[in-house]
Amino acid sequence: MKKRRNKAKINLKFTLLCVSLLLCVAIGKLCYVVLAKNVDGTDLTAFANSRNTVSETLPAKRGTIYDYYGEVLAQNVNSYTVIAYLSSARTTNENNPKHVVDKDKTAEELAPLINMTKEQILNLLNKDLYQVELGPGGRGITELTKKEIEKLNLPGIDFVASTKRYYKMGNFASYIIGYARPNDNEEITGEMGIEKYYNDKLKGKDGKKTYQQDAYGYQLPDNSKHPVLIEEAEDGNDIYLTIDNNIQLIAENAVYSLAEKHDLKWVTFSVMEAKTGAIVASASTPNFNLNTLDNIESYLNPLTSYTYEPGSTMKIFSFMAAIENGIYNGEDTYDSGTIKLSDGTVIKDFNNVGWGRITYNKGFAYSSNVAATLLAQKLGTKKLKTFYENLGFGKNTGIELPGELPGKINFNYESELANASFGQGVTTTPIQNLQALSSIANNGTVLKPYIVSKIVNSKGNTIYEGKRTELNTVASTDTINQVKNLMYNVVYDGLASSKNYAADNVTVIGKTGTAQIASPNGGYLTGNYDYIKSFAGLFPYEDPEYVIYVSVKQLVGETKDIADMVSNSIEEIAKYKNLVETKSDIDETKIIKLSNYISKETILTTDLLEKKGLKVVVLGDGKHIINQYPLKNKSVTYGTKVFLLTDGTNFTMPDVIGWSSNDIKTFCKLIGLNFNINGYGNVSEVSIKTGENINFENTLEITLNQ
Repeated sequence: MKKRRNKAKINLKFTLLCVSLLLCVAIGKLCYVVLAKNVDGTDLTAFANSRNTVSETLPAKRGTIYDYYGEVLAQNVNSYTVIAYLSSARTTNENNPKHVVDKDKTAEELAPLINMTKEQILNLLNKDLYQVELGPGGRGITELTKKEIEKLNLPGIDFVASTKRYYKMGNFASYIIGYARPNDNEEITGEMGIEKYYNDKLKGKDGKKTYQQDAYGYQLPDNSKHPVLIEEAEDGNDIYLTIDNNIQLIAENAVYSLAEKHDLKWVTFSVMEAKTGAIVASASTPNFNLNTLDNIESYLNPLTSYTYEPGSTMKIFSFMAAIENGIYNGEDTYDSGTIKLSDGTVIKDFNNVGWGRITYNKGFAYSSNVAATLLAQKLGTKKLKTFYENLGFGKNTGIELPGELPGKINFNYESELANASFGQGVTTTPIQNLQALSSIANNGTVLKPYIVSKIVNSKGNTIYEGKRTELNTVASTDTINQVKNLMYNVVYDGLASSKNYAADNVTVIGKTGTAQIASPNGGYLTGNYDYIKSFAGLFPYEDPEYVIYVSVKQLVGETKDIADMVSNSIEEIAKYKNLVETKSDIDETKIIKLSNYISKETILTTDLLEKKGLKVVVLGDGKHIINQYPLKNKSVTYGTKVFLLTDGTNFTMPDVIGWSSNDIKTFCKLIGLNFNINGYGNVSEVSIKTGENINFENTLEITLNQ
């Protein structure tokens, strides 16, 4: 028994000894942790601070894109995602429900506002979840739609705010402006056009807010012990384009009308200021809506990235090279029709038989391939290729747009030289043609095209201005005068098809082109409409202010419609820019500069403009104006139509008989009315009578008569 007690005492002492040792180790470890700066390689002070330090991003605002006159083309706006709370646990007071109570009613009333069917919304509302997004229609809605939904007072419906890129005019200049959208990190990033090219300048620089928080996640007061550190965000730069909204709209209407009337692959229509190189319009079809990104058929910008054989517009420059090199006498004669090269290749004029023995001047007016070939043979490959290269063909112009392609100017053999003289076997882009044509308006000096007027930083300082940039001089004034005369004769003394390009109110000079389309299998396509038709021109003839380049691929139908489209557009531009009169003829008292009338009262604004001698067309029965055309800062002449779109809901048909095609198109586009135009000239008949209410489900049929 005694022995057992001794053993128990020994065990107790051993146990006490072990506990004492463990306690000593724990106390020692605690002292070490308290006194030491680093434990197991970890700085405990820094670790503790980092656990309480929070960094919050202060997002920068993406810059706005404007047209030349300051009209917004692209901007950041608030957007919202519609969410629905489904859990009844949110509701603590039955008289004030915080979840969706009547799913059927909720789905029915939301459906028309978020462009989803009642069934689609019901499927989401019937999910066994705490909350759901009502997508896709409920994603990215505008402030206006949000307010419409809020008016419904639907229990359980809420919104999550965000920012999105908004394009005020939809598909307007879509390939030039481009688009930006959130990337994987939810940062709005440019993916096409100006949005992509100037993404770094537009996006700005995010800021940061760093502060300390307590154990419950609340920010601690700002003091010396736990200061709040703020790095302010730097908003993105604003970019002003050289695009003139009015001329762009004329070009947009032109390509839209041609595409509506004909089956075709694509149309490009570009206008450049002749004396500066500023691109004032660049329209194309097909295009796409920048807000929805629907129907994008190509990600290539037609202005800079469509490369194709230009055809006979290239004769402008091969004849220019011959004149500048002293081997051209316009009154010399040659046998048109065909010419056989030393390698057996036969070059033919487009009609296969020619026009007998004619002068070279007449050969240019008739677009003779034989004339171009004979001149190229005298020039030789090296001189013609060098001349083309000096004009800028075969290399990028460097315009401020992504994805520009250089085209190809590569010819060596006699047959290749011949083809190059009339625009076959070489490829160019519309922007290169505009650049080369600038030499005709500037006494032989080539100007670099540009599309950015200025860049303004977040402080309002202009940090960049686009300007006239001279590249090199390729021809003398005498040479240019001869080329201008040749181009004049094309429009006014050439083939019947070329004469259709003449405008009524301004003198146009130009050259047409018809190019075969290269087949992917080698050679050329052989269908009846497998051509690219083009027109390169300048106006007014005496002192060109604008350069125009138009191209149409695989149009099915009469090419006269292309000429009518171009001549009508030139007339509209000339009228808008007052090119039909000399400065001495203009009565300055009849020039009126428009202000911004948006948000103004309709009646007062109408009275003001009519007193100035303008013809006001009020669209809708609203009390306030929500859009106008022409836009602010535009100068117009006495008697010009001014369209005022109101916030009304009822629209009646004005008396449109006698309106120009551009006026009626502007009217339809402003109110969102589908239309179909037949003929050319002024409006002679429409399918909705004057004074009738407009039903927007119907298409307005318009008949024009010269």
